Amino acid sequence: MGSKGTSGGEGSGRGIGRRGLLIGAAVTAAGAAALARDDLRRAWWRLPGVEKPRRPGEVDYAGARWIEASPANYRRADRPDDYVIDRVVVHVTQGGYAGAVRAFQDPAHGAAAHYVVREDGRVTQMIRELDVAFHAGNRAYNERSVGIEHEGFVDRPQDFTARMYGASARLTAAVCERYGIPVDRKHIIGHAEVPGADHTDPGRHWDWDRYLKLVRAAGNR
Repeated sequence: MGSKGTSGGEGSGRGIGRRGLLIGAAVTAAGAAALARDDLRRAWWRLPGVEKPRRPGEVDYAGARWIEASPANYRRADRPDDYVIDRVVVHVTQGGYAGAVRAFQDPAHGAAAHYVVREDGRVTQMIRELDVAFHAGNRAYNERSVGIEHEGFVDRPQDFTARMYGASARLTAAVCERYGIPVDRKHIIGHAEVPGADHTDPGRHWDWDRYLKLVRAAGNR
């Protein structure tokens, strides 16, 4: 019995080994082909003269109005396929809403955020979430985050109105739900917390406890 078992085992082992090699090679080839197709799917629209289809005026957040930023202030992409989105970066404009919109439409400005939230709670989208906005001053964080500007000044707590907090929290909750972003201070951060940033916004008057509580409440609806 031992001899037969040994003989059968060795023979079966050699057969399985050859089949395994053949199957492994086939799987590897199929995997490589799938990766190649995936790369092509992501990259085809970057070829000269080709653009990924976009609907004019389309927004990612229901209720936002669309005003397009200058293409010089963001980079076309295909997030989250190209880059995982795992952060929301909170900004303050250090000025009025209209001035922020004008700046983001100016190709010489060199920066823009995906959204601007007014004191009265109005939300304007200026860059699609699938595109990389130049808002954080850090390329890696630009690629992985959605930037939200808030009208006002960092040293004027009265600028951060209840309507602004509420509207921004609902927006952030929607972004977090869309990309599976945890609602915590590691993933929802201020511009000042971006590595290498030289900005101070949203400043000491931004009420993070209040904001995160509102984001969580909006997400539970």
